[in-house]
Amino acid sequence: MRKMNSKNNYVKYIAIALVIVFLVSAAFLLLELWEKKRGKFSSPDAENGILIHNGVEYVKKEGIETFLVLGLDRYEDADSAESHESGVQADFLMLLVFDNEKKQSTAIQINRDTMTKVNKLSVGGTTVVDTYTKQIALAYNYVNDDNDKIRCRNTKDSVEYLLKGVKVDHYLSLTMDAVPAVCDFVGGVEVTVLDDFTGIDDTLIKGEKIVLNGEQSLHYVRTRYGLEDSTNSTRMKRQQQYINALYGKVDSLMQGDDEFLIRLIDTMDDYVVYDSSDQKMLKFAEKFDDYEFLGIKEIEGESEIGEEFVEFYPNEESISDLVIDLFYTQKNGND
Repeated sequence: MRKMNSKNNYVKYIAIALVIVFLVSAAFLLLELWEKKRGKFSSPDAENGILIHNGVEYVKKEGIETFLVLGLDRYEDADSAESHESGVQADFLMLLVFDNEKKQSTAIQINRDTMTKVNKLSVGGTTVVDTYTKQIALAYNYVNDDNDKIRCRNTKDSVEYLLKGVKVDHYLSLTMDAVPAVCDFVGGVEVTVLDDFTGIDDTLIKGEKIVLNGEQSLHYVRTRYGLEDSTNSTRMKRQQQYINALYGKVDSLMQGDDEFLIRLIDTMDDYVVYDSSDQKMLKFAEKFDDYEFLGIKEIEGESEIGEEFVEFYPNEESISDLVIDLFYTQKNGND
């Protein structure tokens, strides 16, 4: 992986590296088959990290590190009465899991409508004012403070609640404004349209192959209301398709153009917020290059229409399977 000459360029490079590893993930999505386990899940012991599943004891793996990637979108009609003043929600959530012992990485894509615990924080983010069961996307908004990092940390906490207390070590957020900017920068992205966008964007005709421009790309990955199937699960399929196509385009443009990646980084620089030091971010970039990527996992569940919005209720067994597979190992009988 290319090393930049200055500290600022290192930071920019890591930001795009995180995006690129996400793109790579989508390319492997359909190759990953999840062997589902059955049984009840017991919470880990707070002191020794032991977890009981199907009567078997598991202990936490050593050398696991996690990185949460958020795609932020703005909703102008957000309910300010519930501290949604910013009108920004986390429309895309993906947790990258690094196994530093095996030199492998895996991603968990989280449905933005997933119902889980969401804290409402005070000004400064120092106090939990209340806790609700809400769509996880709203965690970014339930903060009485206009601080992007506090909002990211509140979302991180909700991901930890969802995944049975698994620790989220780091985070990075990107605004949806980056989507059209990057699409136009690469000269458009080709997809076969998966849904009927009539009345929303009549240039997007279901079943037709089209090279999306920036405006079309934002409609394609962002829209769900007004479509025949307005669930986030359907939108996630379009997002995965688009990301896969975008990765292929970026990869081809990088070939033989040593300056392309630097220009792409400059294009995205205004849209990124992250929590770590430059040195830590550089280490993550090196892991992206060196580790074997095992693909994307998804939490299974069911979508329902709530009082106002779609609610995705995660399958507890699916969560248990993911947590055990990625974060725990069976306890040795001699331990």
